[in-house]
Amino acid sequence: MELFASPMACSLASHITALEAGLPVKVRFVENKKTDDGGDYYQISAKGYVPALRLDDGRILNEGPSVLQYLADAAPAAGLVPAWGSVERYELIDMLNYLSTELHKRIFYNIFNPASAEPTKAAARALIEPTFAHLAGKLATGDHLVGDRFTVADAYLVTMLNWAVFLKVDLSQWPALAAYHQKHLQRPSVAKAMSVEMAERQKRAA
Repeated sequence: MELFASPMACSLASHITALEAGLPVKVRFVENKKTDDGGDYYQISAKGYVPALRLDDGRILNEGPSVLQYLADAAPAAGLVPAWGSVERYELIDMLNYLSTELHKRIFYNIFNPASAEPTKAAARALIEPTFAHLAGKLATGDHLVGDRFTVADAYLVTMLNWAVFLKVDLSQWPALAAYHQKHLQRPSVAKAMSVEMAERQKRAA
């Protein structure tokens, strides 16, 4: 399998998941809609965004929640998703949908999008407090968003909390969220994926 990613973008969650699962996934970084071999990324992803996971048979998955779950299901022993048919699996899907729509698209996409008007950016920033308060509430009784172990939902949230820190959002306003972020930054899969992707960013900036 090949994972097409952009350094420190939402595809970091899929990179973390692949490492956590111990899967032989080749990570290929995309820049300016070009693949690492100079190809047209739109030939991989008609939408032009990451992550995109090219399966061994050539088929493409191109939405974060589906990529995350496919990778996790490919290594069930890693326990990164609850079993299909369990209530916990639907709780995970519920959380992935919340993260992708309310946090990723509604807040961070509008803040980072250079085409967003200033009122749109301001409205997105105003949503940070209630959204983070909700997530902190979910973490009040544990270190994981769903169940009692690390799942793909945690990989996704850690990725976006990195963005919050980049935007100078003071996570100490939500102690449970700040502690959660610091704890999972120490996780080997998270640390390794971030190290690789930060090195890629530095290489591009040189």
